Amino acid sequence: MKLRVGAALFGLGVLLLVFAAGLPFYVAPAVTKLPYDLEPTTSVAEAKNAKFLKITRVGDSATIEVQQGDLTSNVEVIPQPDDTKDRLPKDLKGEAVIWDVYQTVRRSDSPEVVVSQYSTELALDRISGAAASWKEQWLNETGVDGTPVGNVKYSGQIYKFPFGTAKRDYQIFDRDLKRATPAKFVGTEKIKGVEAYRFEQRIENEVLATPESSIQTLVGKFAPGATSGQIVYSNIRTVWVDPVTGSYVNVREQQHKELRPNTGTPTVLLDADFNYTDDTVSRSVETVKDNRFKIGLISFWGPIVAGVLGLLAVVFGVWLVTRPEGGTARHRAEPAVADPTPTRVDQEPVRDTDTVEQPRPQPVGGPLTDEIPPASTNWKSEDPTVPTQRPAPGEVEQR
Repeated sequence: MKLRVGAALFGLGVLLLVFAAGLPFYVAPAVTKLPYDLEPTTSVAEAKNAKFLKITRVGDSATIEVQQGDLTSNVEVIPQPDDTKDRLPKDLKGEAVIWDVYQTVRRSDSPEVVVSQYSTELALDRISGAAASWKEQWLNETGVDGTPVGNVKYSGQIYKFPFGTAKRDYQIFDRDLKRATPAKFVGTEKIKGVEAYRFEQRIENEVLATPESSIQTLVGKFAPGATSGQIVYSNIRTVWVDPVTGSYVNVREQQHKELRPNTGTPTVLLDADFNYTDDTVSRSVETVKDNRFKIGLISFWGPIVAGVLGLLAVVFGVWLVTRPEGGTARHRAEPAVADPTPTRVDQEPVRDTDTVEQPRPQPVGGPLTDEIPPASTNWKSEDPTVPTQRPAPGEVEQR
């Protein structure tokens, strides 16, 4: 029986050791990739007391004005597992995922009023989180005059950083510029108990590629005497990234756009400071904690626990198999124990040579006793050394 148990433990231990060695090399890499069945996510950012361009279209006419108020931006990411399986080319199979992304900016006090919106479909590398080179990616963004801006070629980081983000500079894609620019690593900060890397991307006075029809519409509204102009764009984008998963923990964008006509005064078209809401930050932190735990369990704690248990099972199994068949004696001859009956203090201990209890000698005159014998009218000596005198027949015993 012990041979079977020992062999079973040895085999189990070997399996655990193999499992412990395989976790960090085979299982962990699968966890540190964007999954195909990722749940849709929504991020909400707010800009208080912002200036923004509002275009209201009624039929063929449009009203253009600069308004001021609070804005709410919703970005929804919806992974497309079926398209990922069927539409990606061979060189991206298993290496990338397809995401659909929708953003809508509304007035906070009038959610039905849409200020701007866009939709896009792109492919992301499953490990680096950067945009993959995919010919079918597209961007549907409406210009000032309602003309679609057109497709785009994505590059750099967009909605995520790499698993195992490093303390170095990265390229972040900017949707207004339609290209990626550097985001510098500036330090480490704690956000709701989670350590995050902070990156800053500074875009200063960049001229946007704007269709001429949109420029003429804006110039005609805000600088009637001008014949041309340009839209100049600035943005300070700050992202706080979880270094383990590469997920965004917090995001801030300080955007500024203005129309600069060739004649006349510039007009501010956008001046907004967007920040993730507290609820979005809290949900991001909880997601990061859950994913960190899963990655740590598989990459670090899992191999340690499996390795220790496997080693113990192997050692104990070998010990059972190699232990002598008879084992160690379970019982030993125990020395003779004296009679446990307690001895009274006034009782003499029995010696080993006393095999038969000897009668104690009685003193002359009878046994000693503490009891006073009752008075007797017919007392006679029981001492054999004293002759008993009986009265002669007919005589009266004299006292």
